[in-house]
Amino acid sequence: MNQNDDSRNLGGVAFLPLIVFLALYIGCGLAFTLLGIPKPFSFLPRHVALLAGTLVAFMLWKKGPIDEKLKVFCTGMGDSGVMMIVLIYLLAGGFQGAAAAIGGKTSVVNFCLQFVPPSFLIPGVFLMCCFISTAIGTSMGTIAAMAPVAIGVAQGAGLNAAAVCAAVICGSYFGDNLSMISDTTIAAAEGCGSKMKDKFRMNFAIALPAALVSLVLFYLVSGQVQGGIQVGDYNLLQVLPYVVVLVLALMGINVALVLFGGILLTGCIGLLQGTVDIFGWAKGLGDGMADMFSISMVAILVSGIIGLVRYYGGVEWLVGKITGWIHGRKGAEYGIGLLSGLLSAAMVNNTIAIIVTCPIAKVIGKKYDIAPKRLASLVDIFACSFLCVMPHDGGMLIVTQLAGTSPLDVMKYCYYVYALLIAACVTIQLGTHEGK
Repeated sequence: MNQNDDSRNLGGVAFLPLIVFLALYIGCGLAFTLLGIPKPFSFLPRHVALLAGTLVAFMLWKKGPIDEKLKVFCTGMGDSGVMMIVLIYLLAGGFQGAAAAIGGKTSVVNFCLQFVPPSFLIPGVFLMCCFISTAIGTSMGTIAAMAPVAIGVAQGAGLNAAAVCAAVICGSYFGDNLSMISDTTIAAAEGCGSKMKDKFRMNFAIALPAALVSLVLFYLVSGQVQGGIQVGDYNLLQVLPYVVVLVLALMGINVALVLFGGILLTGCIGLLQGTVDIFGWAKGLGDGMADMFSISMVAILVSGIIGLVRYYGGVEWLVGKITGWIHGRKGAEYGIGLLSGLLSAAMVNNTIAIIVTCPIAKVIGKKYDIAPKRLASLVDIFACSFLCVMPHDGGMLIVTQLAGTSPLDVMKYCYYVYALLIAACVTIQLGTHEGK
């Protein structure tokens, strides 16, 4: 590739493919929502909107050889991280389908309703996801483990599915942002030159008030939907696969292995109890995996487009623009947060966004006397918060697919993300005694 051709540095135009995708997908969804049509986001499939964005990506920089663009695009699509996410999608869908086939979904719903009042289910999901994600250090692993259980309970209990999806996502990103073993925390602390414990304390002081506010709001949402829910029978053996998946995920075992083990366990239990034969179990497994084909294509195509955005110089342009707007300490902190957040949203990867932002944040922090732990906290908070509510983020894709709801419905209930950003902005405006 000709790495030194300045004509391919397209600046902000490089983001046009993503803008086209979001405009088509969200625009059509909003239009059908305003018209009062049911399932408004189902008319234009996400992968079709992405195909239009892909076409735009290839049309940019007309001087560029098509073979070179294809190579960049395919390299992005085949990124190992993306392939792992696709594998998790398929396994999560397969687990949900296999568990439902043996009667596990009904049993876990009735089991939860037997012991937890409906008004505590949604805040309980949020708390569980906070705990699990902090323990295992990954939002995607938490979402993959918790989403099938939480959404199954929500659907069985007649709860607000979008609010439950938001509770899963918000709780999962709570730990992704705070956990000492999270890749984002490690990248932020190491990249900004902060000690892990110092970054945690600074970050936790901002995150805790946001989490408490979110708990109250999730409780109020639960209260609006509680009613006469009939609790049926449950079979503890059928609940076991869900418990095993959650416990193994909490132990830090690779989530792909955990889900694969959970799938095998559903088959063993179903055959042992006689609730399903081998072909019925296989059909449930296959149907669950098939439900994930669409979002798998979305993840792959988005990654390919991001590769072309970087190839066209879009990331470098965004970095240059934001750093050029910074004046004063407050502006520096806002600029660092905004840079990290926008890069995270644009590249659909908060870890890479943090890695790109940290060297710039260190230079700016030194100029305006901002402590490394403060820099690390801001970079991590904004990267996780912006990514959390992106309609094309992996976590959002998986919960909306499982629940059959739209990203806009889920975004309305992402209280923790908004509260966290507000808390971070308050500390920027008022300052902190540990800021320097």
